Amino acid sequence: MSSSTTETEPSSMSLWFKQNLKSVIGGVIALLAYFGVLYMDPAVYGLPNLSLIEIRVVAIFLTAAILWISEAIPTWCTSVLIIVVMLLTVSDSALWFVDVATAKDSPEVQQSVGLAISYKSIMATFADPVVMLFLGGFVLALAVEKVGLDVLMAKPLLALFGTRPASVLAGFILVTALFSAFISNTATAAMMLAFLAPVLRSLPGNSRGKIALAMAIPLGANVGGIATPIGTPPNAIAMKYLNDSATLDKLRELGQDVHEVSFSEWCAEMTPVTLITLAIGWVVLLWLFPFQKGERITINIQGVVQKGRNTWIVAATFIVTVLLWFTGEWNHLNANTVALIPVCMLCVTGILTKKDLEKINWSVLWMVAGGFALGLGFNKSGLANDLVTSIPFAEWSPMVVLIVAGIVCWTLSNFISNSATAALLIPILCAVGTGMGDTLLEVGGLRALLFGTAMAASLAMTLPISTPPNAIASSTGIISTSDMAKAGLIIGILGGVVGYMILIFSN
Repeated sequence: MSSSTTETEPSSMSLWFKQNLKSVIGGVIALLAYFGVLYMDPAVYGLPNLSLIEIRVVAIFLTAAILWISEAIPTWCTSVLIIVVMLLTVSDSALWFVDVATAKDSPEVQQSVGLAISYKSIMATFADPVVMLFLGGFVLALAVEKVGLDVLMAKPLLALFGTRPASVLAGFILVTALFSAFISNTATAAMMLAFLAPVLRSLPGNSRGKIALAMAIPLGANVGGIATPIGTPPNAIAMKYLNDSATLDKLRELGQDVHEVSFSEWCAEMTPVTLITLAIGWVVLLWLFPFQKGERITINIQGVVQKGRNTWIVAATFIVTVLLWFTGEWNHLNANTVALIPVCMLCVTGILTKKDLEKINWSVLWMVAGGFALGLGFNKSGLANDLVTSIPFAEWSPMVVLIVAGIVCWTLSNFISNSATAALLIPILCAVGTGMGDTLLEVGGLRALLFGTAMAASLAMTLPISTPPNAIASSTGIISTSDMAKAGLIIGILGGVVGYMILIFSN
């Protein structure tokens, strides 16, 4: 008996290694990178005068980058790890044997060791106002889905587009985009695919138009999220850094007339980008996957809509919240504050229960919080300032910076979470954009740089693994990887070109 057990153990261990090889390799490389940076001379990467705290932030950043790119552990776990390691190594509540300087220490000690970052500030990233903005969006989406308001809205909207295939395709793209602007793109894609499934079954097996209809879901969901700050996490991350008081103060010192970006301002600038990109996508899908002549499509949406008090309360809450978001300049309510109104209203009225709140995508909120903690480390440790003063960003071509930032973000987002990519790149780009000063104004300033980066993250949709909506559409078995890559590449390039042109000339 013991002999049999001994024989099976090696195969079991071998199977475990095969299944977790990526995690093991990614974890080992991340550890080597972390300790390598700690013991490496900062002069090697061009910043010779870094304090001990700054070196630790660099190590944490590089480790997070490796873990996010390799996905050795889930992306949200990396974000939690960032916060915990920062608390233990660079905060004023660090481990007892970790050297951190305080305000009481001499200037020499502060310069060599670095001032500790407030542990309260690090922990506060879990409840950052932008995280609350997303929480409000998630709660609204839960309530809308629970009472069937999504079905109630989808039926008349899709009915407007008739039965001609090209019109129905446009309908699915636009309705999906509209929902995705306010509701999780994953939830939107799943809902719209349920509406689309009977249509796909009704079309002939040899119809290339089936691929176009299936691709309409990820196109609408991914691009639709660009339109609002709550549409996708990269938008919220960009908005966070654009509205950071330290960033605004630095730009004002340079004489730039800057102010916080409101919910309505984001929508006013990015909605045209969204609509034009959707139109481009519609044309591309019709060109790549044409319908057969004479085809007609009938849409029959099945779903349960609750009637009564709860539906009216959810509808009223949804309308009031959106109106308050869009009229922030007149009502003087911050979008982050408004986001908590539906949380309060829908919980107090009993429409959402404790069990409902468990369905919130907490992993996305934690993912965003980790990115904010990393940005906090850059700013509070002085690393962002050293980066700006040590590298001659002002001498760089602003157009090159804008384009390279977009290409890097788009490329990474095709392979890893676009939230992780934005959390990784935007803190650096914010420092770069600030360091370039007035030079960047030639291409729209810091706003165009960060808006463009967030846009590039959403345009990355060439592979089934690129975004959850892509994976959902791929699960139909109708779209081949090569078809998705072809459509995603063309739409991504054309949408990016048009989007950057709008951003540059509108700022």
